Amino acid sequence: MIQETFRVAINEKLMVRVTFISKNKGILTKFCIPFDIGPSRRFKDKSQRYHFFAIDNKLGNHNLSILPNQILNIEVTTSTFNPANYISWKPCWFIKRNWGIYS
Repeated sequence: MIQETFRVAINEKLMVRVTFISKNKGILTKFCIPFDIGPSRRFKDKSQRYHFFAIDNKLGNHNLSILPNQILNIEVTTSTFNPANYISWKPCWFIKRNWGIYS
């Protein structure tokens, strides 16, 4: 269910509210752009993670990679996003999408 909701948000370019368990801060909810599901280059374990771009962080916008067992809920919002405003690299996504040159 969570993975399908995540895929819908990616395909429709809709922002999400993700509620998850942070190891350091307990249960958090963040307003995010859904990016992808797959291993992270930042973590050595290469486990599958949900990748977001958090845009409501008090410390500024940042990437957020969450293990599936940490996610409690993903809620698709009606707020859209333009990938051009957030992607500044040549993406190589695990989930296929139709984001033009950002696919």
